[in-house]
Amino acid sequence: MNQPLSHRMTLVVLAFSALLLCAGRTQATEISGTISTTLTIFDDSELVGDVTCMVAGAPCIAFGTSDIKLRLNGFTITENTPGCTPGTSSQDGIDIVGLHDVAILGPGLVQKFGGFGIFVQGARIKVEGVTASDNCFSGIILVRTTDSDIERNVSVRNSIGSEGAPCGGT
Repeated sequence: MNQPLSHRMTLVVLAFSALLLCAGRTQATEISGTISTTLTIFDDSELVGDVTCMVAGAPCIAFGTSDIKLRLNGFTITENTPGCTPGTSSQDGIDIVGLHDVAILGPGLVQKFGGFGIFVQGARIKVEGVTASDNCFSGIILVRTTDSDIERNVSVRNSIGSEGAPCGGT
């Protein structure tokens, strides 16, 4: 049974379109559990459970490219260190360095890091709806950051280990 050429071409076009549609969809990388070496994200990512960080002297989560988002989805990122003893840890919770058009979206909690809760350096960065608590230095620090939206965040009990340095909220 031969099908007309136009019918076969229609089928080929539909199959190719379906392939393009499926290839265009991406699912966020899911993050939860214990992180023991810096997790560098290169695509949209989201917390699907609480995170405990066991990284020594480096950030727990780092953005590795521009144009991506990290959604906290109401979960917590916690460093597993006993308080803010100077020299105990210098790690940050989340680092964005030298990138543009990235976002950390709450709600969510970043807490108990020996360094900064969130370290931001870049352009057009968005940090929204995040609570930063009990971090040894600033909850959220902005360094050479331009044209960015840092809004609806809460900073509580940060700067305990700053030893007089001007640290604290944002």
